[in-house]
Amino acid sequence: MHNSLQITFRNLDRSSAVEEKIRDRALKLDRYFSDIQSCDVAVSLLHKHHHQGNRYHVRVAVTVPGDELIASRQPDENHAYTDVYVAMRDAFDTMERLLEDYVRRLRREVKTHEPPARGRVTG
Repeated sequence: MHNSLQITFRNLDRSSAVEEKIRDRALKLDRYFSDIQSCDVAVSLLHKHHHQGNRYHVRVAVTVPGDELIASRQPDENHAYTDVYVAMRDAFDTMERLLEDYVRRLRREVKTHEPPARGRVTG
């Protein structure tokens, strides 16, 4: 998967430290599923409101056989991502969970619930 990693920066300068962290986290995705075809990571700076701090949006899209998984961490009113590393961490943590779910579906290990028991009580 190392060769198929694409990193895009939007509305902010390219940072070698951020790029290195993305590469590290992307390589670790192979632990969850080794047949990842591609991984695209976009880091965006939203609305340069310096009086409120910078807000980051991180999107991780992974292509696997037969599907594309997307984890997106976008700031909202309650949890503004003012630290790019926190936004990246949350996006990659979400992608890891998505890959785990994908592997379970492939192995047909999806949890199923037993139907409730039916009966009639007579006294």
